[in-house]
Amino acid sequence: MTVVAHQRCLNHDEREAVARCPECRQYFCRECITEHEERVVCASCLKKLASAAVPPRRQAWDVWPAAQIAGGLVIAWVVFYFAGEALLALPAEFHDDRLWQSRVMSTFDGSLPDDE
Repeated sequence: MTVVAHQRCLNHDEREAVARCPECRQYFCRECITEHEERVVCASCLKKLASAAVPPRRQAWDVWPAAQIAGGLVIAWVVFYFAGEALLALPAEFHDDRLWQSRVMSTFDGSLPDDE
């Protein structure tokens, strides 16, 4: 078994190695290693670990937002449809400004509204 003190850096032949990468099992100097997740790894292994940690990008469409928008539009259409039906169900006198005027005027003079 070789001792780290007698090893040389893989990238810099003139420098003494200070650590061994646990991924590729090569020896490196202080300049060529870095700490990642409480381990000392070389730059090439760090690049591999970082690229493996990134989740792959999803290519499929997410249907949930489109379904929410469609559901909201359907609910809004139903609400406005029944509001329109309720307005159409009001008597014609209400639309002619006679029904509410006669009821409002009767509250001021104390008499009952007259039916026409």
